[in-house]
Amino acid sequence: MKSSKIFLPALILAAAVLSPALRAQSLNPDKPTNRFGNPTSIAHIYQNYIYGVIKKIDKKRHELIVDKTVFGNGQTFKLEPKTKYIHNRKRSTLDALKVGEQVYIDMSRNKKTGDMIARKVVTGIAATGGV
Repeated sequence: MKSSKIFLPALILAAAVLSPALRAQSLNPDKPTNRFGNPTSIAHIYQNYIYGVIKKIDKKRHELIVDKTVFGNGQTFKLEPKTKYIHNRKRSTLDALKVGEQVYIDMSRNKKTGDMIARKVVTGIAATGGV
């Protein structure tokens, strides 16, 4: 009988002490603002694309230089005549790209040179997750 008199208050005290810790773990934490974005917050079709911000567009050399990629800053992507450009979910052109714009790039590697070749460049609403 004495053990139950001690056990019950100890149980209530433990529940009172642990409830704030348990409640804190159940609340949604702030969304992280990490460099590469949250991969679950973008459309499923863009999860295998390379995210970045356009730093320079070199039309003479047919290159797109992009910052903030998983490969680092100043990453160069070769542009080919077959490269598709999508802006606001519609077909676009290289001339519509702007420095500072967020992009998702579907790329492949040239097996001989190792260059990254942009197959598709997506900008605008589709790239930023807007409605």
